[in-house]
Amino acid sequence: MQIEGELTIYRAAELRSSLQAALAGLAEGAELELDLAGVTEMDSAGVQLLMAAQKSAHAAQRGLRLVGLSAAVLEVFETLDLAAHFGAASSTQAAA
Repeated sequence: MQIEGELTIYRAAELRSSLQAALAGLAEGAELELDLAGVTEMDSAGVQLLMAAQKSAHAAQRGLRLVGLSAAVLEVFETLDLAAHFGAASSTQAAA
């Protein structure tokens, strides 16, 4: 699944529904790959959304893997020291 544009409070409800549907469509033990290369802005609601998706995936015995982290995502992860929490790459591996 790919997220383009803002990962902010203004899109949280829409993105939450999409993430829930994507996770529900996975077989037990499967992994949802979430491509964040196209994210242009991220706020605390975006962080909460990713944390909730991660928790839901774990509870449903599914995986969630973040890939293609944009500069906006990496900046938030580094500011909040969340890269390790999400198993995210360092800023040297950011998407161009």
